[in-house]
Amino acid sequence: MPMIFAASESSVLVDGEPVEGVRSIEYRFSQTRTNIYALGSAERIAMVSGPQTVEGTLRVASTSAGLNGKTGDAFFQITANLKHGETSMTVSFDECVLLGKSFELGVGGSGEAVYTFSAARVREG
Repeated sequence: MPMIFAASESSVLVDGEPVEGVRSIEYRFSQTRTNIYALGSAERIAMVSGPQTVEGTLRVASTSAGLNGKTGDAFFQITANLKHGETSMTVSFDECVLLGKSFELGVGGSGEAVYTFSAARVREG
């Protein structure tokens, strides 16, 4: 059975402080893998795991003072507490650095900032 989370019940923290106005959080984990083949065979017999990367985006209504202050090479932590009723899961991003920020304000709308980050690791629990 799938785990379903509600944005209205979930929260995001940066260094333990709540981020107001979160519209979405997205992340991608990838790891380089190399196949090992036996001599004279086309069938894989093993696999070697290499470097892993974690990158994500956090979309916030207007802007986040806490994230705006994360400049340079200072590490920070992002924690997403995903919930829906009794179902919950915590996703933690460790040793994050801010890669970029964009801001958009359209006619008749409200401002929205998008923060792009990289993390040393992601933990789901």
